[in-house]
Amino acid sequence: MKKLIQGMEKRVYAIASGKVQGVGYRWFIYHHAEQMGISGYVRNLPDGRVEMELQGNAAMVEALLEKARIGPWAAHVSSLKVEPRPVQSLSQARFEIRH
Repeated sequence: MKKLIQGMEKRVYAIASGKVQGVGYRWFIYHHAEQMGISGYVRNLPDGRVEMELQGNAAMVEALLEKARIGPWAAHVSSLKVEPRPVQSLSQARFEIRH
């Protein structure tokens, strides 16, 4: 059963480029991740991009990535690069905004 559950889980690392800082992008990702039960983090990078790591139900992770490609109304996401990562055992599923 554990293998089946892991197969339904997905973990990705993603970097959003464009107008993604100073527009509520991190809060947008945080809000949707919390609603979807996704764990991980989001944070601004010094070069103006935003990085995130997401883990959860594969369909929910994909849905959040679709939202991340659009962002909040004031954002303009020019690209979202996504890399798969190995699913990790999490003692506590939570999402955070890192600084």
